[in-house]
Amino acid sequence: MIRAGILGAAGYTGGELIRLLLNHPQVEIVFANSESNAGNPVCEVHEGLLGETELCFTEEMPFEQVDVVFFCFGHGKSRQFLAEHEIPKGVRIIDLAQDFRIAGDHDFVYGLPETHRSAIAGCQYLANPGCFATCIQLALLPALKAGIISGDVHVNGITGSTGAGQKPGATTHFSWRNDNVSVYKTFTHQHLLEINQTVEELCPGYDGRVLFIPQRGCFARGIYVTAYAKCDLPLEQVQGLYADYYAGAAFTHFVVKSPDMKQVVNTNKAVVYVEKYEDQLLMICCIDNLLKGAVGQAVQNMNLMFGIDETEGLRLKASAF
Repeated sequence: MIRAGILGAAGYTGGELIRLLLNHPQVEIVFANSESNAGNPVCEVHEGLLGETELCFTEEMPFEQVDVVFFCFGHGKSRQFLAEHEIPKGVRIIDLAQDFRIAGDHDFVYGLPETHRSAIAGCQYLANPGCFATCIQLALLPALKAGIISGDVHVNGITGSTGAGQKPGATTHFSWRNDNVSVYKTFTHQHLLEINQTVEELCPGYDGRVLFIPQRGCFARGIYVTAYAKCDLPLEQVQGLYADYYAGAAFTHFVVKSPDMKQVVNTNKAVVYVEKYEDQLLMICCIDNLLKGAVGQAVQNMNLMFGIDETEGLRLKASAF
């Protein structure tokens, strides 16, 4: 059994991670850390887990008892935590924040299985990709790898309210979010850093920019991304490239019919579609922001890191209705 610890376990990602690991046949949750909820039953905070666990939150962090620890902190806290705490060298770390996604003064591997599978399998420390970054990259990867698009890539993406985290705010309050759509962080979203890093890795010297307009949707979970760029290749050849690229992917599926977000919500799946309009290639991808965009991908990466079937614990049912 893989013994797991969770830090920041009281938030949305912590709750989803607990749900997945409770049903993972090869994982035992040793501790779920939350200082503000220490001593409280997990199911009192994550009420969807009622009847599934008697686990309680704890302020303790017995790292010597685990094989892997998940960081479910807010952005910027992971570096600070590692500077203030010592984790045994044999313990693997999977960080769900953005602190280590950009290559630099650290040993974390960027954990997008569709591009870094072999590096993930042998790593000790892993930086889990961002939700928008995952969805946008999955839409673009085959086109970038084959070098078939040029110029600026125009991206529009809409995300569910859970992407903003559990702490309530002015733009996440139900009365504001319901029946509403709004734009935020236009052209400046933080996930562009890791997207551009992958663009440079797959297509060095790419001659265009990734221009991203994120939107807040009036639904709880899911991301739907549309992107387009100049492409001179016929659609049939583009479809072949995409089908070949994702032929061995465990959760990313290339389709020839425009997808609906409900195909992926509550699953670790990504669905990718392409279409041509004159010299413009339209690329579409949709995922669940909390699963393939966060903890589902983190568990997929954990499976790869420990050498087990990457689909273990992730055979989930989409919410069709």
